[in-house]
Amino acid sequence: MEHFIVSARKYRPQTFKDVVGQQAITNTLVNAIDNNHLAQALLFTGPRGVGKTSCARILAKMINQEGNENSEEDFAFNIFELDAASNNSVDDIRNLTDQVRIPPQIGKYKVYIIDEVHMLSQAAFNAFLKTLEEPPKHCIFILATTEKHKIIPTILSRCQIFDFKRITVKDAKEYLKYIAEEQGITAEDDALHIIAQKADGAMRDALSIFDRVVSFSGKNLTRQAVTENLNVLDYETFFKSTDLILENNIPQLLLQFNNTLAKGFDGQHYIAGLASHFRDLLVCKTPQTVELLEVGEETKEHYLTQASKASQHFLLEGINLANECDLKYKSSKNQRLLVELCLMQLASITFDGEKKNSKRFVIPPSYFRAKGIAPIAVNVPDTSKVKAVAATQSHVSETEIPPVKPKVNVEVSKPGIEKIVLSGANKRTSGLSLKSIRAKKEHVIKQNEIVHDEADKPTDDFTEEAMQQAWQEYVGIIEKDGMFNLASILSIDTPKLVNTTTIKVVYPNETNKLEVERNQFDLMNYLRKRLNNHDVTLEIEINEEKEKQYAYTAREKFNKLCEKNPSLELLRKTFDLDV
Repeated sequence: MEHFIVSARKYRPQTFKDVVGQQAITNTLVNAIDNNHLAQALLFTGPRGVGKTSCARILAKMINQEGNENSEEDFAFNIFELDAASNNSVDDIRNLTDQVRIPPQIGKYKVYIIDEVHMLSQAAFNAFLKTLEEPPKHCIFILATTEKHKIIPTILSRCQIFDFKRITVKDAKEYLKYIAEEQGITAEDDALHIIAQKADGAMRDALSIFDRVVSFSGKNLTRQAVTENLNVLDYETFFKSTDLILENNIPQLLLQFNNTLAKGFDGQHYIAGLASHFRDLLVCKTPQTVELLEVGEETKEHYLTQASKASQHFLLEGINLANECDLKYKSSKNQRLLVELCLMQLASITFDGEKKNSKRFVIPPSYFRAKGIAPIAVNVPDTSKVKAVAATQSHVSETEIPPVKPKVNVEVSKPGIEKIVLSGANKRTSGLSLKSIRAKKEHVIKQNEIVHDEADKPTDDFTEEAMQQAWQEYVGIIEKDGMFNLASILSIDTPKLVNTTTIKVVYPNETNKLEVERNQFDLMNYLRKRLNNHDVTLEIEINEEKEKQYAYTAREKFNKLCEKNPSLELLRKTFDLDV
């Protein structure tokens, strides 16, 4: 049996041209070597599987080749790799610094690659500081880490930092396609897209997944084989679910969810995938954002087709509902019911309720003409006040006319002459009845009515003090009746007399004003009778600055108390108290 080498090792980049998705960094390193502008301490940081260690090895090899990548000279003796995860003590760093002093036997530079450098202990970092800051001319350090935040700042300040980015889905898919061609494997475009998405930006993970799927399906890599092997829900599941939701087909939607659970998938996995599917559909609604859709060409066409069926309102509401379900899933005691309820709500977004027969049973004019019933003409002398009276022929039986409520259609044929045609349209009526409208109107009249007739209305003169006394009397009356809130509001400001009959009060907010206006009728009725002047009116203003008067300081509170009891000031002075 021939020894198998995994693709992550077999296709590890040997030159900077082979590195996927890191063109900015590789170009910078190549130019630094060509221009003799390379720092002696480099830090490669970024997610796993994006090429940090590979770039470090390529750089270490190129340094001694003077830019000639095709050189056959072996400089392996000049490259030292140290795994900081297992060599993280002070003694390991001391051994390293002892080796640094020895110049290389072949080539110009000795290169030290320290992988997972964040695993070094605090003491090891401190022991490494001086050597890293002032290394010998023949020595270059390349540090690699996935967690830059764990490295102490004094180390970071001594290094030239290169941030490696995640591999895009497009770049990962293209590289997988190249490897599939190299191995003679037929792969569907969607299948490679799913592998690239599953890798989540790590090329090494993508190659490992690729090997696993190839072992499962052989030389023919299909989307179905990939989804089955990786235990991911296929696009078709969400396309079908969305179609059922748009059709308001709740029974079939619940059955499909049950089948998904029967295949071993988690309910949260399904609802999160449905939210992502709605997001992709929303992306397809605008031509400028279609490029954000990371799927194959065939699947993209399917997305565009379904996006045309779904409205933007539906997709936004669907994403919101699915996201809420996802957030509540972990804390729910009945997780399946939670997802099913969410699915039913999604299927009800475009559902207006129970479908009813909305046909209007209108008796067409042809029916009456067939029965020999002619329209009735009525003279209307005043067209501004039309009062139509409909009369029906007595010989038309109930069995001949559908059981509908008669309606009068008025057609104006000549000035002063109108035709009245009976029809049976069953229109909806307004929820506001005449009785409620009449009661509301009477309430408005009551608010403005004057107790006495215009001729008998007294208008005696009164002073501001008399008005304020009457105001306080009314406050005391409503307090006895239990209206403490209104009494408190009326006591906020002292009413002022603007002119002979206009009373003005100022409140700090709109809420106080509305409360007084609601009870204005009883208040004004009392004041008018008490002052014997029925021309009295009330003017209410809002001044938000007034609200600040109620944030009293300790000194202000003490002064208020002293106004009521002057002996408090004597008490404070006697015992030399602080406020």
